[in-house]
Amino acid sequence: MEARVVRYADLRPCYNAFIDTRSPGSEAKENFTIIGPGVSENSDQHVHIAEPHGFNIGGARQPPGCVNSQHSHDTAEVFVVHGGEWRFDLGEHGDDAQVLLHPGDVISLPTGMFRGFTNVGNDTGFLFAVLGGDDPGRVLWAPQVFDMAIDYGLVLLENGSLVDTAAGQSIPKDSRPMTKTSPEQVARLRRATADDAARMVWRSAPCHPGKATLIIGEDAPLNEPHPFRLERICLASGAANDQRRPTAPEVLFVQSGRAHVGWNGGEITLG
Repeated sequence: MEARVVRYADLRPCYNAFIDTRSPGSEAKENFTIIGPGVSENSDQHVHIAEPHGFNIGGARQPPGCVNSQHSHDTAEVFVVHGGEWRFDLGEHGDDAQVLLHPGDVISLPTGMFRGFTNVGNDTGFLFAVLGGDDPGRVLWAPQVFDMAIDYGLVLLENGSLVDTAAGQSIPKDSRPMTKTSPEQVARLRRATADDAARMVWRSAPCHPGKATLIIGEDAPLNEPHPFRLERICLASGAANDQRRPTAPEVLFVQSGRAHVGWNGGEITLG
């Protein structure tokens, strides 16, 4: 079972997972592929658990002021704020709508819409990211991201992989650079208002021990179709929840405290 546990202290970051990771303001961000390969553009990035789950789980760790550039996804993208204060910026230039999130908050971002995020707190922050499906596809970057990357030696290829020309790599003869996102592609993406952005967010509330709160799912606050469910479980010190046998892959994040997870033949401590 220990092989199925990823501890925070053991996370292996990638500092050049995406085309924007040398652009000023984004160069200090760390990306993690915890379950599945995610949408990383670096084929050398370490995947902690490769077994398909029907969804991917990643992480982002960023110091204060660090930016994750504007991009869009073809599958569901959900963020759970583990630590720090974060601003999510929607739209090609991040000025369509903005929303602030704090520890425990959850945001579910629609497909086909530009989004970016910045750590606006005073300390290093960490986000869990859940992407729908075993193959979450690729990222569509805002046009200005390509423009900035050229100056720092990173070239994104049509097959979704990165070439680092600053490190002496060259574009393979049978590959071509990705074309910069066109105005027509931008025009096809969704736009969001401040009200739209507010509806994408579930705000953390005080825990009631022994209660499970459905966050994403049918009849949940975030009830748009997702290929997974998300719920919060609160337990008092020394308390236990009902034993159950999951019928689908189940992943636990420990937001705070410590938890003992038991099964027939063993127990493990998380947190």
